[in-house]
Amino acid sequence: MNTPTLENNRVKLSLLTLNNYSEILKIGQQENLVLYSPSKIATPEDLKNYTATAVAGYQNETVIPFIIFDKQTNAYAGTTRFAHIDWHNKVLHIGWTWIGHEFQGTGLNMNMKFLMLQYAFEVLKFDKVEFRADERNIASRKAIEKIGGTLEGLLRKDMLMLDGFKRSSCCYGILNEEWPAIKTSIFKDFE
Repeated sequence: MNTPTLENNRVKLSLLTLNNYSEILKIGQQENLVLYSPSKIATPEDLKNYTATAVAGYQNETVIPFIIFDKQTNAYAGTTRFAHIDWHNKVLHIGWTWIGHEFQGTGLNMNMKFLMLQYAFEVLKFDKVEFRADERNIASRKAIEKIGGTLEGLLRKDMLMLDGFKRSSCCYGILNEEWPAIKTSIFKDFE
């Protein structure tokens, strides 16, 4: 599988591996970073296992995990990925995104999502990009809506959280034919 490095003036997304995950160990230990996720990343062993799962998905060509480098602060910021890649139906998910608290609200996420959407639609020529968010995670839901995601439905009690709570997931999508208008309106300053 071709491994892209996605980059603009603000951010560089390169392949997350077992050789570079240690760059984000301290960020993964921040409190409440993945509050609405079933992922465990708070300890070095947790983050190694999280990365190993992503690497296994990459080897199976169903995941492309990225480590995020913020060029503005010259620091690693977190991770994101393409996942549930369905090459036949040309649909993938963007998710498993977490960035340190100090990077949130700085425009970093918008730059990342622009690069990822551009790659999914313009290079991979996929028909649809999907996003999932815990229905309680208003900040993530607003972020998805801000980049043009359309709420398509709710999967009720579909995911078991670490604390035993069974969350419901909001499903969002962007279609390939919607991308040109989203790119010129929402992302007009990101090329």
